[in-house]
Amino acid sequence: MPVQTPRGDEIRTIVETRLAEARASGRAAETVRIEFRGEPTALEVVKMPVADLYYNPYTHRVRVQRAYDPVRDSELKLHPFSDESQRYLHGLLSGNPEQPDAVDPAFEKLRDDLEEYDQNDPGIITPSGVLVNGNTRRAALRDLGKDHIRVAVLPADTTWPDIEAIELELQLRPDLKREYSYINRLVAVNEMVVAGRNISEITKAFRTTTKSIDRDQWVYSFISEAIKRSETKLADGSPVSLRLMDFEGHAESLRELYRHYQQLSGADADLLRESRLFSLMTDLAKTELRYVRPDFHERYLSPRLSKRFAPAEQSAPETGIPGFDAAPDLELPGDSDAVQQARVATDTLLQATTKANVSEFLSPAEREETTELIESATQSVRDAADESKAFDLREKRKAAAAERLREAVRLIEETTEQVAKARGHNLMEHQELDEAMVDLSAALKKLSKHASRGVTTPGDGLTWLQHSVSNNP
Repeated sequence: MPVQTPRGDEIRTIVETRLAEARASGRAAETVRIEFRGEPTALEVVKMPVADLYYNPYTHRVRVQRAYDPVRDSELKLHPFSDESQRYLHGLLSGNPEQPDAVDPAFEKLRDDLEEYDQNDPGIITPSGVLVNGNTRRAALRDLGKDHIRVAVLPADTTWPDIEAIELELQLRPDLKREYSYINRLVAVNEMVVAGRNISEITKAFRTTTKSIDRDQWVYSFISEAIKRSETKLADGSPVSLRLMDFEGHAESLRELYRHYQQLSGADADLLRESRLFSLMTDLAKTELRYVRPDFHERYLSPRLSKRFAPAEQSAPETGIPGFDAAPDLELPGDSDAVQQARVATDTLLQATTKANVSEFLSPAEREETTELIESATQSVRDAADESKAFDLREKRKAAAAERLREAVRLIEETTEQVAKARGHNLMEHQELDEAMVDLSAALKKLSKHASRGVTTPGDGLTWLQHSVSNNP
């Protein structure tokens, strides 16, 4: 069924009139070529009043961000073309994907470009006035007070599935000025997979590889599971949970988690996933996340956490935050105790973060306890990461001397080759080489002296070194 809008008939009339005027002008018609239902199609371009067009309520550009304001999102679902819904979409299109209430610098850049150079590429609309491509450009033109926008017009029988296919095909072109946010891209990939599109079609549409699609699917599943685990209830019984948009800004950390997770198996893989998710919820810097390894929870984090993060059977009786459920009846028959403990801690933090997102609906006491719980978790993660980092540095220092000595061995092997080549060509500098060997002897004596301190039973290597330098006073 063709796409309908409240002023659809009126807008169709304007479109048809302007198309007719363009054809009668005698000038070469401007067209835009797209793929429509599998066939290359040329669309005619006209100028349309900016105020007469509608934002696409289902555009992937802000699909995830719609959940930012649940009340307005509900209105958008019921009445997608109402003035209020369209105002909400305008704000989301100009907003930062991570913080929709703040203007996106990329949007400001686009707006400045339009102000200085005007519109280069036409948008695309349905005959009833819905923007399929050019939603963000229309938002920028409205902010600039521009009256008209150039748009190509789709066939009269265009449907919503057509719109979705066209939007993806156009928005994913590499010359696009403003790319989809990371999570919106994951959603778009998942929708194509769920729709049964084969992998070659998906990789072509997103100009990527099968490996990247596999990673994106894993990340999307990981996030979806985290959202499910974050579900809790407010005091009035209302269900709440995290949103996909809450994971914007973590693209690099999520990709790195996938890489590291694939290198592990069994409990180690599960522990890494739990510890990284817990740390992600505290916004631990991605440069610090590398120190969150499979042993992180048990070795560094758990000893620092409040008892409220422990499984119910290990917790001392105390009053928790209403609505939190540390999953006392959690059934994870295949998981080790360490994995179960990590999962309970992570679930507790996920649910606390959910409540923090809707803090305006909490009682003052509940709000205070939620804040305290998250702050304590955040500090515990920071301290645990610092300790894990310090351990890494100590281990590197321990191995540094041996590694440097191995480098010296490689250099001596290279020197041996150079000596052989020089002798073969009668190019030996015997005096210079002899002086360098004297320096080597002195260095080895010093190494033997420091390496022997505190060692009562030297190994084969140190024994050889001690013997060698003792024969060369």
